[in-house]
Amino acid sequence: MFSSTPSGGADPYVPGHGDLAFGVDSYDLTLDYTPAGNRLDATAVLACRIVDDVPEASLDDGGVRRIELDLHHRLKVAKLTVSGAKMARFGQERSRLFIRFAQPLAPGARFTVTVAYKGSPGPMRGLDGDAGWEELENGVIVASQPHGSPTWFPCNDRAADKAVYRFAVTTDAEYHVVANGTLLRRRHTGRRATWTYECTAPMSPYLATLQIGPYQTRQIQAKPTDVRLVFPPRLREPVREAFSEQLHMIDFFSSRFGAYPFASYTAVITDDPLEIPLESQTLSTFGSNFANRGWDAQRLIAHELAHQWFGNAVTAASWEDIWLHEGFACYSEWLWSEEIHLGSADQRAREAWLRLSRLPQDLRLHDPGPKDMFDDRVYKRGALTLHALRLTMGDAAFFTLLQRWVSENTGKTVTTQQFVRLADEVAAAAGVEPVGALIAEWLETLPLPQLPGPGSTRV
Repeated sequence: MFSSTPSGGADPYVPGHGDLAFGVDSYDLTLDYTPAGNRLDATAVLACRIVDDVPEASLDDGGVRRIELDLHHRLKVAKLTVSGAKMARFGQERSRLFIRFAQPLAPGARFTVTVAYKGSPGPMRGLDGDAGWEELENGVIVASQPHGSPTWFPCNDRAADKAVYRFAVTTDAEYHVVANGTLLRRRHTGRRATWTYECTAPMSPYLATLQIGPYQTRQIQAKPTDVRLVFPPRLREPVREAFSEQLHMIDFFSSRFGAYPFASYTAVITDDPLEIPLESQTLSTFGSNFANRGWDAQRLIAHELAHQWFGNAVTAASWEDIWLHEGFACYSEWLWSEEIHLGSADQRAREAWLRLSRLPQDLRLHDPGPKDMFDDRVYKRGALTLHALRLTMGDAAFFTLLQRWVSENTGKTVTTQQFVRLADEVAAAAGVEPVGALIAEWLETLPLPQLPGPGSTRV
């Protein structure tokens, strides 16, 4: 019913990215960035391993003789070394960095790759558009989803390859640097400053980010989760008002999905307006146009926070399953609306169903294709799938399903098949008929299914 193995490389939605023959356990990135001229001088240390289930096409004399990293062609390698294995040679071909070993490496072999590189980073093109490093009027924003990570560091750019990260970023002292995870220290040296962050929770490369700007920070909670707002000084009051419900949101989603999955959460608000907010692990990035109390801003603040559970802690192994991210985050908007009495999830769902019913019925929710992966119909139909499931299973079983989905898969990558199996298991335990066919109708058919009749949608 649902395919689970990407074809045409690591993932056909991001062709030319990722290598299935190896994985990366950790990235240690040392970045020196000069805003004037947009110059990056960096070193990346990758702790790697040959995977146990090497694809047949990658085998050479029983092992792996060549691997490929992703690195945008605007960044040039100055030096590359390998420890733990003997390298024959390396080279750059467009936005791929290949390493050829003197002897084939057996499955399970571990080695470390150190890459010194430099250049003027910028976004790179993909089937869905541009992504990656982008200069703002005064600073930098990195939007890596789904293929932009190679614009600023060499990586095995596939969602299923999670690793831990350390970032040490040096730039002009007047700038504030934000990266994933916890800030370990900030050290000033003359007119420069080095910010060191550590992300110890496994993270897919596309969720790694870097935000640089003339910001200030407000910590709104220290424990159990370090929660911060980072913003331009001129937006201090609008940001305070716009994010006044941030702690309430975290507590509410924790009650529905399980405990917040990371040690910290940061919302970065740029001085520039942005078309859409940006998802990344342990932080979200919003344009100045979202610093308000209107519903369109508040629903997206809730949406990006929900991605910490659905997309970041629990990550789809391939992009054909993007509904597992966006459908869940969109449904979280409706749950938040219900929580603050701006309309029940059922009302929001039926309004969304009516709007979708008037649009072309030519999108398949599971495996929508790279050009439609961020189509609003994926978001709304994914959310409607969950609402149909909730109406069918009942609130107790439905939220048990969401909590188990998170608790059993945090730090891992998942597939639609796994979700269907768990949904049927939870339904059976609750005395409900199997729901796999219901989910398949919403995900696999083109015509929009009918929602079940309204029922109790309050916890």
